Amino acid sequence: MTQYHAPLPALPPQKSRSDWATIKSLWPYVWASKYRVMVAMASLIAAKAAGLGIPTILKQIIDKISPSATVQGALLVPVFLLVAYGLLRIAQTLFNELREIIFFRVSENAARILSLKVFDQLHLLSLRFHLSRQTGGLTRDIERGNRGIRTLIGYSFMSIVPTMIEMCMVLVFLWVKYDWVFVTITAVALVAYIIYTVGITEWRTKHRIKMNEMDSHANQRAIDSLLNFETVKYFNNEGFESKRYDEGLGRFRKAAIASQTSLSMLNLGQQMIISVALIGILLYATQGVVAGTLSLGDFVLINTLMLQLYVPLNFLGMMYREIKQSLIDVDKMFTLLDAPPEVADASGALPLVVGSGRIEFENVYFAYNENRPILHDVSFAIEPNTTTAVVGKSGAGKSTLSRLLFRFYDIQSGDILIDGQSIKAVTQTSLRRAIGIVPQDTVLFNDTLGYNIRYGKPDASEAQVMAAAQAAHLGGFLSRLPEGLHTPVGERGLKISGGEKQRVAIARTLLKNTPILIFDEATSALDTQAEKAIQSAFDEAAQNRTTLIVAHRLSTIVHAEQILVMDDGRIVERGTHLDLLAKNGAYAAMWAAQQQDE
Repeated sequence: MTQYHAPLPALPPQKSRSDWATIKSLWPYVWASKYRVMVAMASLIAAKAAGLGIPTILKQIIDKISPSATVQGALLVPVFLLVAYGLLRIAQTLFNELREIIFFRVSENAARILSLKVFDQLHLLSLRFHLSRQTGGLTRDIERGNRGIRTLIGYSFMSIVPTMIEMCMVLVFLWVKYDWVFVTITAVALVAYIIYTVGITEWRTKHRIKMNEMDSHANQRAIDSLLNFETVKYFNNEGFESKRYDEGLGRFRKAAIASQTSLSMLNLGQQMIISVALIGILLYATQGVVAGTLSLGDFVLINTLMLQLYVPLNFLGMMYREIKQSLIDVDKMFTLLDAPPEVADASGALPLVVGSGRIEFENVYFAYNENRPILHDVSFAIEPNTTTAVVGKSGAGKSTLSRLLFRFYDIQSGDILIDGQSIKAVTQTSLRRAIGIVPQDTVLFNDTLGYNIRYGKPDASEAQVMAAAQAAHLGGFLSRLPEGLHTPVGERGLKISGGEKQRVAIARTLLKNTPILIFDEATSALDTQAEKAIQSAFDEAAQNRTTLIVAHRLSTIVHAEQILVMDDGRIVERGTHLDLLAKNGAYAAMWAAQQQDE
């Protein structure tokens, strides 16, 4: 009878949302500072009211000092008006600066909260997600998203909204104070400008998207090459890497030129619309002055209002373009936030309670994808306070056991239990808190030795860190370093040897002090002498703990209470070292081969 296996989960698809959906998603982060937003909007309206009063006062000043004005009016009245003119300018600047200070806090607070959520979300997503992405492109997307949040909030509430409010105020003022012709010309020009700007910007967005893709691609190649600096040098491939990077830069250049060309078309059309509107308004105002229906002050007032309106409107196109780009960048951040974790805690999951520490694998089947099955009906138990070792050829599925125990992936069928509790039914945080691991490939943070050891227990004291280092046989190495624990290890720990890196990994796992231990080929980078030196540390650490050792060197696991021999995702032999030698099977052949090599 064919066993049923649950379908493999697919990575979350990249879905693009509408601009309004992105704005709607961002709004709660802005409204979190609602009192600041309300004060800033009040300051904005006050600044625009003062801005509208400036040309009105200027008109009265010009009318008072025109040739038809009396000598007394020309000498006395403008003094009061000039003071009012100056006060309005001060008020406009004051309220504008107050608005910017307040909204700066709003945008920074929103960017901080959202960036932290994305950072936390990336740590919640599965190992499969991260293995399928290039870190350079991902960090570039986050960087642009952060910048996009600030740009979107800044331009929207400090430029677009003020300009729209000013448009409405100017149109109402022209309607009340003058006649419909001024309102019509202004309104038609505004509508034409907005339609043209939106239409062309939407068309050229594809060029900006392409440009960003090429930018991320070139950046990924640069980061990948620099991270593998040694490999590039080993194979003398500096020229090859330079050519690959230049190809990426060339594609970016082509997309950037297309984007700039479309930008020039947009700017030209915008200027034509504004110029035609200004000519029409000034011609009509000039006729009014000649006919005597308008004063010279009215002419100046209308001209000033139009300049006040069209100058920021001239930048509206640029702002709209930046907002569109910011929406694209912010959308990528929200796409990451919306990505459901492949491995999630069950509803009502409880913390893992570790008593004796018994581990059971029951009929476990697992595949990374449909075409790559790894484990086939694997069953075994690790009794409390004992050591179980897993050996086998490369690709047999040994290291997969530790990844499944940590629940980096969910199995398709079967179950994994700790003290009778299915790891799917407990919280991932409590599960991983109970397990310590020394991985085969030790990755260190670009910080000090002390920081990397303390990572196993961030609140550990200096004495505890040093004790863990001594237990991992790092004492002699530290004594030769002038800076001791404060010695930087470099990017990915490249400043220290492979063996020293693994000792650091052992030290931080010992510092974590967990009831369950996993050694995933933890001595693979050590020579025989160093391996024997720290074997006692392993034995000491494994006391009173449930231990799983994934081993390549059989000499390191002869003491194990149980040895599992894996081949092609199946357990083909199991028993103690002596039992397996007596069977004269796969394990005995591996032992004989290694003894001959030694």
